[in-house]
Amino acid sequence: MTAAVAQPRQAPPVDDAPVHVDPRARFEIFGAVLLALFLAALDQTIVGTALPKILTDLHGNELYTWVVTIYLLTSTVTGPLYGKLSDQFGRRPMLMIGIGIFLFGSLLSGLSQTMWQLVLFRGIQGLGAGSLFPISLAVIGDIFSPRERGRYQGFFGAVFAVAMLVGPFTGGFLTDNVGWHWIFFVNIPVGIVALVVIGRLMPKVSHPERVISIDYLGAAAFTAAIVPIMLGLTNKVSNDWTDPSVAGLLLLGAVMLGLFLWIETRVKDPILHLGLFANRTFTASVLATSLVSFGFFGGIVFIPRWFQFVLGSSATASGYQILPMMAGLMIGSIGSGQIVSRTGHYKWLIVGGMSIAAIGLLLLTQIRAETSITTMWIWLAIMGLGIGPSMAVFTIVVQNAVPFREMGVATSALTFFRQIGGSIGRWRPRSPGS
Repeated sequence: MTAAVAQPRQAPPVDDAPVHVDPRARFEIFGAVLLALFLAALDQTIVGTALPKILTDLHGNELYTWVVTIYLLTSTVTGPLYGKLSDQFGRRPMLMIGIGIFLFGSLLSGLSQTMWQLVLFRGIQGLGAGSLFPISLAVIGDIFSPRERGRYQGFFGAVFAVAMLVGPFTGGFLTDNVGWHWIFFVNIPVGIVALVVIGRLMPKVSHPERVISIDYLGAAAFTAAIVPIMLGLTNKVSNDWTDPSVAGLLLLGAVMLGLFLWIETRVKDPILHLGLFANRTFTASVLATSLVSFGFFGGIVFIPRWFQFVLGSSATASGYQILPMMAGLMIGSIGSGQIVSRTGHYKWLIVGGMSIAAIGLLLLTQIRAETSITTMWIWLAIMGLGIGPSMAVFTIVVQNAVPFREMGVATSALTFFRQIGGSIGRWRPRSPGS
């Protein structure tokens, strides 16, 4: 089967998908998209356990944190840009371009001979990964009806949970047995499978009525705003808020962000349609998912350190001691998606999930040196169970609240704010005694 050109339905009924795809092909596309997303999520965690060996071979201790930071930076910055481009040029070409760039960056990263090369090539990896997060979610909105989306969006939260769990183990296993280069090379065969399936089966959606217009000035201003903000948050880990490397960069980012918003109100076809924020459902979803990500990523960074410093666990063991939280997240994400798909109701899931997550976080503030590990696991499971619904439900809510022509932009905006919330949670002060 080859990809066909499809005409999107602008206002599909609840039982009709915006883009018609053969039922069997839909599930093959779904599997390929999950594979691609898994690779992008895996590369956020797989490098950590390999870094000591990488430093031994390539040296460059001063670039230690940049191997991870540059990937997060480039993937976060490019996400909204890919979302807009996918609305204009179609999901298939932009997703295939993103996967291709990601695989090219993976190949180069595995061939790196110096730390500078590795940082540069990890940045290229991130440029490709930036397409995988938002477009993968948008694809589900394209090929499944509003009523069906919940059934499948829930699996994306599970994919992230699995990637976070197996990433450190996979990185350590490959590094110890075949060499650190293979933590990057392993992406290539899996990514090629995803690329072939998407290229053969995903329809190329045409918008004959749309005039292609690229907001180059807005893209430049957006990049100039987000890069210093992300760097400032990164520097906050080891510096005070008043340090020029923190406050100066955040101030620069704020100024450029203001310029970006000014530009977006004046161009014909902006990267981020600010009118979306007039939609209360969209705005509430963006704010809520940012807060949830803040708590979640803060937890997955702080809790393993607590196990290490207080209980004396190894780095590897501490990573798997948060398994109850990941199990809760998977159950909450997949389960909530199934419930939304069957009932069509989601408000009580969102309110209930965030309430449970808040209870879990509140319980975790009570941990002491004498807190038993069983108690910790119960509290972590509660937190994960509450966070799980947000991984699926907010995406469903946003996609069902905007017209098809803006689904890519809306989905990428949600993903972007989720990543920003997670970045703040990941990089805030987090010593075990704080």
